[in-house]
Amino acid sequence: MNIQPLADRVLILPAPAEEKTVGGIIIPDTAKEKPLQGEIVAAGKGTKDEEMVLKVGDRVLYGKYAGTELEYEGTKYLIMRQSDVLAVFK
Repeated sequence: MNIQPLADRVLILPAPAEEKTVGGIIIPDTAKEKPLQGEIVAAGKGTKDEEMVLKVGDRVLYGKYAGTELEYEGTKYLIMRQSDVLAVFK
């Protein structure tokens, strides 16, 4: 990975949005809900006041409007602060 988050930020690969149909009608991509979980693919080192507790490979749950979307080599990622992550799946 050529992207290295700084300080207390993590880079997340969102889980793919689920395909939903309503009575045989396929919902277009623009109307799909954003996934609220994903996998951490890169993490910063933390700050002097807050150590980084998340690590690469963690599956996490985050808020609906958390983070900033970015696209790198055709893949969409989210970058957000560690504090925007709500939970880690065990």
